[in-house]
Amino acid sequence: MDITYPIIIAAAKTWFRIGLKVDMQGAENVPAEGGAVIACNHNSYLDFIASGYPGERNKRYTRFMAKKEVFDHKVGGFFMRSFHHLPVDRSNGAEAFEVAVDALKRGEVVGVYPEATISRSFLIKEIKSGAVRMAAAAGVPVIPVVHFGFHRVQTKGHSRDLSRGTAVVIRVGEPYFPTGEDVAAETAELKRRMDALLEQCIDAYPADQKEPGAWWLPAAYGGSAPSLEEAERLDVEEKKLRAERKAAKAAKA
Repeated sequence: MDITYPIIIAAAKTWFRIGLKVDMQGAENVPAEGGAVIACNHNSYLDFIASGYPGERNKRYTRFMAKKEVFDHKVGGFFMRSFHHLPVDRSNGAEAFEVAVDALKRGEVVGVYPEATISRSFLIKEIKSGAVRMAAAAGVPVIPVVHFGFHRVQTKGHSRDLSRGTAVVIRVGEPYFPTGEDVAAETAELKRRMDALLEQCIDAYPADQKEPGAWWLPAAYGGSAPSLEEAERLDVEEKKLRAERKAAKAAKA
């Protein structure tokens, strides 16, 4: 039974009306019943709001896969469990996969982030095959959901900005039914669809908010965001620093 989820959704919708300018198309592509994988782009800390919104339009609650450490948090863990989200143990990918497939077979809408980590370039990074494989295993469709604009509010490496009137564009693609016969090709097709939806989002983004050289706009669209290659370099450096801090902390223990 969902008790907290509807409350949080109501709060988010109020924020949409008061603080943001939301343009969403394609919500009807989320099925009114039955399992489905929502494959979301990952460019902000608020992706779950944008990618869960289309399902809510059809009275569906999206169960997101998230690392199990989030569920261990005293406050955040309570909400994650109350939303019936799905914990992922990164050391046991097979178990996480089975948990997701089981939820899909029960008729749940499961949200995944095929890019795995936030894209600093705000373009679609190379994606992993999990969304395609679990959809094929459960016999359900993959529905790509791509948004653009929430990263202006809060994303990696930038201060939070709650300015009113920020535009958010959401595009929901048509259902895509992987068979699992050629996972690499089907994953590439999902990537192609997500790329096309992102282009639609950026093209539809209000021209009066596209400042030349804006940090949140990809370079190909007149902004100053890092390229995919530069973003990858930054991710590698961050991972290295994190590992060094962890090792130093362990040495002091």
